[in-house]
Amino acid sequence: MKELNFDAVVIGGGAAGMAAAIELDTAGFSCAIVEREEGLGGILGQCIHNGFGLIEFNEELTGPEFAERMEERLTGSKIASFTGTTVMEMDARAEIKTLYCYTAKYGVLRLNARAIVLAMGCRERNRGNIRIPGDRPAGVYTAGLAQRLVNIEGLVPGKNAVIIGSGDIGLIMARRMSWVGCKVHAVVEILPYPSGLTRNIVQCLHDFGIPLYLSHLTTRIIGKDRVEGVEVTPIENGAMMHEKAFVIPCDTVLLSVGLVPENELSKTAGVELNPMTNGPVVDSMLMTNVPGVFACGNVLHVHDLVDYVAEEARRAGQNVARWLKGDKPSREARLKAGSNVRYLAPSRVDLDRDNKLYLRTLIVKNGAMLEVKVNNRVVKTQKKSHIQPSEMITVELGPKDLESAAGSPDPVVEVSIN
Repeated sequence: MKELNFDAVVIGGGAAGMAAAIELDTAGFSCAIVEREEGLGGILGQCIHNGFGLIEFNEELTGPEFAERMEERLTGSKIASFTGTTVMEMDARAEIKTLYCYTAKYGVLRLNARAIVLAMGCRERNRGNIRIPGDRPAGVYTAGLAQRLVNIEGLVPGKNAVIIGSGDIGLIMARRMSWVGCKVHAVVEILPYPSGLTRNIVQCLHDFGIPLYLSHLTTRIIGKDRVEGVEVTPIENGAMMHEKAFVIPCDTVLLSVGLVPENELSKTAGVELNPMTNGPVVDSMLMTNVPGVFACGNVLHVHDLVDYVAEEARRAGQNVARWLKGDKPSREARLKAGSNVRYLAPSRVDLDRDNKLYLRTLIVKNGAMLEVKVNNRVVKTQKKSHIQPSEMITVELGPKDLESAAGSPDPVVEVSIN
């Protein structure tokens, strides 16, 4: 068994993993990236559409271009990259953590490190997660799998498609399938509002004349050997209107019904997960309940833009470097999701440093007001012209905003939207 030692190991070689590793290398710590695919970049490699990089690189890029720019930043660094390598076990109980990896090049590889950064990204929810009745015919794919088939393998899954769920990957695939000659008959969404970004609704559905059925539930997938159609039932005032159900003929169904942080490895290592995000619970340094284990990017909570993933991962890398030097927060406050807020990440703020919070709302509203309270006292407000659950909201809080928490034995910072 080949054994190597590093100050930190980053699990995942996508935008988050590369960004965190670069910060660690810049701070002078030895670092390795472990990536199960044969190259770095993660899911970006199959996202050939543009819309990436406007924040991170100040220009519009495709997914592969964004990944290439991130890889260019690795040039000249001392970061070790282990691609085609899968982490099978993580022992994080001791001061020196151990990763057991399987790789074609080395067989079993043992990596030892003082710190670990979880950056494994997320995975798609599938038909089993949403339990759509019907048989199990061919022609049912997740939107991400269909994206890989079309963009990487050069295969077209079908000729007549219906997309279930209005997540961003599904919306983008509605456009992509149209471009390769497939007729997309509808996007069906159970919620009364879209799950994807507004720009994708416009560019991927409206521009192609693809109908979006909001407040509609897919109640059956029809077909034995191959998909023949889907039964769709409207929802009115919270009740299913079975008498108004209709069938959309198709030979292909793409599922775009949400993403889940990839945390099977985290759970086996004893990392506490947030039931609202399915990602780790982290403090102001983005460190989990397991000392020395940090999390960032989509494995922590599902982001809407890869630019935010890279931004958060950079801060994670900087925090790991601080922790390796023995620097820890002296004063923290608990974060509480108030009215109309689904979740907040991280779970705590540092009273003596600048903090950036990420959150998602539970409502769709124009002219909303975001309010931050410290121990029930309003310390900051922000006007939001439009909010919706699919679009992430960021809030910055500095020591000045949090000074009223000083002296409190258990300060609480609450973020609400009204």
